[in-house]
Amino acid sequence: MDFWIVAGLASFLMGLSKGGVPMIAILAVPLMSLFMDPARAAGLLLPIYIVADVYAVYLFRKAFSLRNIKILLPGAVVGILVGFAAVSFVPGDAGKLLVAGIGLYYLATALRGRFSKTPVVARPADVPRGLFWGTVTGLTSYISHAGGPPYQAYVLPQKLDKMVYLGTTAIFFSIVNLIKVPPFILAGQITWDSVSQAVWLAPFALAGAWSGSMISRALPERAFFILIEIALAVVSFKLLYEVLLT
Repeated sequence: MDFWIVAGLASFLMGLSKGGVPMIAILAVPLMSLFMDPARAAGLLLPIYIVADVYAVYLFRKAFSLRNIKILLPGAVVGILVGFAAVSFVPGDAGKLLVAGIGLYYLATALRGRFSKTPVVARPADVPRGLFWGTVTGLTSYISHAGGPPYQAYVLPQKLDKMVYLGTTAIFFSIVNLIKVPPFILAGQITWDSVSQAVWLAPFALAGAWSGSMISRALPERAFFILIEIALAVVSFKLLYEVLLT
C-alpha cells in the first residue's frame, strides 16, 4: 500500500510539471527510489510521462517555437545515445552534480543580469548553443528524467512568451521521451510488469497535468518565470545536498 501511495504522488507531481508547474517532476524519481532502484524507477515512470505528454501537447499545442525544437532535438538524440552507452559506468551522483551545476550557473547569470545597469536583451535561439544544451538535456533526461535545468539554461534567456514557452517545452519533451523508449527497453528498464503498473498510475498523472495547466494559465507571466527560477534553485540545491551531505 505504501508503494502505491508514493507512486501515485510521484505520478501526480510529474503531471503537475507537464501541466506547466515548473521543475516539480524532478522529485518523482527520488520518491520512487524509496521502493526500487533509481534506474527501474525511471523506467516505470517513462510510460506515465508519455501519457501526460500527450495531454500536455493537447493543452499547449497552439503556441510553440518550431525553431527551438528543430535546433534542440538533434543534440537531444546524441545525449540520449550517450546516456544509454554510459549509464552503467557513470555514477548517479555525477549526473546530479551536472544538473545542479547547470541550474546554479544559469541562476547566477540571471541574477547578474538583473543587478546590472545594462538592460537585459533577449538572446535569440542559435544553433551552437542549442546543440550543446540539447545534448546535455538528452543526457540528463535519459539518466533520471532531469532534463529541465539544461533546457531552461538555453530557453529562458530567449524571454519567450509564456504560452510559447509552455508549448515548446511540451512538444520537445514529448518527442524526447518517445525517443527514450527503445533504449529503456533494451536496458531492461521498461518491462511488462512496469507497464502494467504504469497503467494504474496514469490517471494520477493526467489529474496532475490538468491541475498544473489551471495553475500555469492563471499565473501572470512575470510571476510564472520567477517561479521557474525559484524552482530551479530549489532543485539545484536539493541535488547538491543529496550528493555532498547524505
